[in-house]
Amino acid sequence: MSRRALLGGLALGGVALATPLRVAAQASGLTEYERRVVGIAMRERDRVGAILARPDVVAIADFSKPSHDARLHFVDMVGGAVRSHLVAHGRGSDPAHVGWLKQFSNSIGSYATSRGAYLTAGQYEGKYGASMRLRGLDLDNSNAFDRAIVMHPAWYAAPDMVAKFGKLGRSEGCFAMAPEDFSLVLNHLGAGRLLYADRISEA
Repeated sequence: MSRRALLGGLALGGVALATPLRVAAQASGLTEYERRVVGIAMRERDRVGAILARPDVVAIADFSKPSHDARLHFVDMVGGAVRSHLVAHGRGSDPAHVGWLKQFSNSIGSYATSRGAYLTAGQYEGKYGASMRLRGLDLDNSNAFDRAIVMHPAWYAAPDMVAKFGKLGRSEGCFAMAPEDFSLVLNHLGAGRLLYADRISEA
């Protein structure tokens, strides 16, 4: 599906955005880093615009952090709260498996993570159980759907991997989360919402 078709098919999302949501970016209790995450969520929500059917929750994956850190952030765009979780990156982004994302790629067969904005595109049952399809909205992740880049639960993205090895395992480019955390994706990041991935220090 083309980006133009997505814009047309989800034009109703503009209704939800007609009244701007205000996030408490300076809310008490947020760290300076969390306020930056909220600011990027606001920026990307506004940039993507009418494509979003549901702008109430935005997920931000910060790949400037190592895999042993909670670097996938769910931002409540109404209240400003931030919840953070572990997420794996692709093996093509970390060939030596050192636990840090070294490079992004949009190429088919790269097994790497891609940077950019994604639209959550519905739940399905896959290899790892209930998973969430993604559509890339930028040139840097335009092949996401064809590459089957999705959000899914995986044993290698669980906290015990950090306890044993000091890092998570690697995906084939997908956003893999601990199974016990993945219910948040299905409950709070349903179809029509935004996931944005980048190195936040460079974003």
